[in-house]
Amino acid sequence: MKEAAASSGKTITQLIDESLDAYGIKTRARAQKLLAQARERANLDESEALAVAVEETRDARRKR
Repeated sequence: MKEAAASSGKTITQLIDESLDAYGIKTRARAQKLLAQARERANLDESEALAVAVEETRDARRKR
């Protein structure tokens, strides 16, 4: 990876992000953007979002 990054003038992170994008997998930047959009649409403050996450986790564990 280091060699490929050096020869292309890119960072290892850039190579990984480009590879993920080429395979149709969300890059870190795109995933963060989607997460921000979801938070915005949910219209929850941080404590409300945490409460929902905790409850969802508990429900998932109960179903196992």
